[in-house]
Amino acid sequence: MQTASEIKEFHNLINGSLVPSSCGGKMESIDPSNGKVWARIPCSTAEDAEDAVRAARQAFGGWSELTAMERSSYLRKIGDLISEHAEELARLETMDNGWVIRETSYGLIPSLTSLWHDAAGAASAASRGETVQLGPKSIGYTLREPLGVVVGIIPWNAPLFTFTIKAAYALAAGNSVIIKPSEHASAASLRFGEILNQILPPGVLNVIAGDGEIGTVLVSHRDVNRVSLTGSGNTAKAIVRSTAMAPKPLTFELGGKSPNIVFSDADLEKAAAGVTLNGIFTGNAGQLCVGGSRILIQKPVFEEMVLLMKKAMKEHIKIGDPLNPEATMGPIANEVQFNRICSYLEIGKEEGGEIIAGGRYGGKQVLPDLPMLHEGYWIEPTLIRVNSNSLQICQEEIFGPVAVVMPFDTEEEALRLANDTNYGLGAGVWTSNLDCAHRMARKLESGTVWVNTYRRVGPELPFGGVKESGFGTDSILENTREKTCIIEAG
Repeated sequence: MQTASEIKEFHNLINGSLVPSSCGGKMESIDPSNGKVWARIPCSTAEDAEDAVRAARQAFGGWSELTAMERSSYLRKIGDLISEHAEELARLETMDNGWVIRETSYGLIPSLTSLWHDAAGAASAASRGETVQLGPKSIGYTLREPLGVVVGIIPWNAPLFTFTIKAAYALAAGNSVIIKPSEHASAASLRFGEILNQILPPGVLNVIAGDGEIGTVLVSHRDVNRVSLTGSGNTAKAIVRSTAMAPKPLTFELGGKSPNIVFSDADLEKAAAGVTLNGIFTGNAGQLCVGGSRILIQKPVFEEMVLLMKKAMKEHIKIGDPLNPEATMGPIANEVQFNRICSYLEIGKEEGGEIIAGGRYGGKQVLPDLPMLHEGYWIEPTLIRVNSNSLQICQEEIFGPVAVVMPFDTEEEALRLANDTNYGLGAGVWTSNLDCAHRMARKLESGTVWVNTYRRVGPELPFGGVKESGFGTDSILENTREKTCIIEAG
C-alpha cells in the first residue's frame, strides 16, 4: 500500500474553484494493475451538486451571450493547452482504468486536441437558422438557441474522451456544463477540469465526483436542461425515472454486443487482426461499448480464420504493466468489473462454450513471470466457440476481453445472427464483395457499420446506437433548441 504522502488528492471544480466535498468525504481510487490505492477523490453530497448547478446556471447567461467566434476562441485555446499536458493526462488515464499508455499517449490524447478544435470550428453552426417565405407579406425563420445547463455523465472506461465529447460541443453551442465522472475513475477527469479552468470563465465548466446520489440530484434538477449519459442500461432507466417530473432532452450511449462478420472472400489475415486486435482485445482490454464481442465466420474459412486469429493474438498482444510502452493490453479497470467478467467465463463453460484461446484470470495465472502485478485485475484475451446465439454469453454484454466465435453458412444467416440481440451500437463486415458490403450495411441493425476496418470514428460523422444501445448523439445541434419566428409585414 502506498504511503499517505504518495497518494494523490483531487478536488471538485465548482464555479472556477477547486473544492473538496462539503462533508469532507473521500473515495479511494485503485490502480487496477496492482490493486493498490493511488489517489483519493471527493465523495460529494447533494449540497455539492446543488452548488454545481447554481454555478452553471449563473455562468450560462454570460457564456451564451458570447458570439460563436468568441466561444470558438476559448475552445481552440483548450485544444492547444491539452498538448502541453499530454504526458500527464495520458498517465492519469492509464492509472485510472488500466488503459495502456501506448494507446492513451499516441491515440487518445491527440484525439482530444482534434475534438476541441473541431468543436471550435462547429460553434458557428449553433447560430444558423433557416428562412421560409410563407406568403407575399409573411416570412418565417428559425433561431437556434443553447439549452442552458447540460449534465454529462461519463463512464470509467474512457473518461477523457467522453468528457470531451459531452463538454466541447455543448460549450460550443453556448451551454454551461457539469461533468459527473464515474466513481471508479474520476481522477483524470478532475485534473482535466482543473486544466480547462485555466481557459474558461468560472462556472462555465464544473466537474464533480461522487456516487449515484449526486447523479440523481443532477439529472432530476429543474435547472438542468439536458442530460447526456455514456453508461449502462440500468443507469439510463434510472435517469428516465428521475427526470419524469422534470422532462428534458436525453442522450444515451449505452452498451453493445457488436457482431464482426467475416465472409469467406475476405482478406483473412487482415480480418483476423481486425476482429481480434482492433476489434476487441487491444481496445482497453475489451472494455469498450463498441467492442466486436461476437465474431461470426463463414464456414468454409472458419478453421483457417481461428488459426489466424490465434496467431495474431500471440504475435501482437502483450499483457503487462499498462505504464510500460511495450504493453498492448492492460488489466480490467476495477474489481467489480473483473468479478463480472470472471463470472461470465464460468457461465460460458457451463453453457457448453468451448474456450479455444485464453480463459485464465487472476494475476498469478495470467502473469506468472511478473510477480509485481499478481494482485491486479488481469484476464487473458479469450475466444469461446459457440454454436448457438441464444447463450447468455452471446446475448449479454460482458465488457471485457472475451469474444464468442460462431460459424455461419449464408449471408442471410449472418444477418439473422448479427441482428439477433437487443443491442445495436456497432457492426463489422469483412468482404471483398462490394455488393455484399452495401447489402449488409443497409440491413444490419446498428448505429455504425464498418467494412474491412473497425472502430474508426471521427467528428465528421455521428456516432450513436439503436435498440437498447441508446439514442441521440452529442453533436452541436443536439445541444441546441429550434425556435420558430413568423413575421407579418404591414
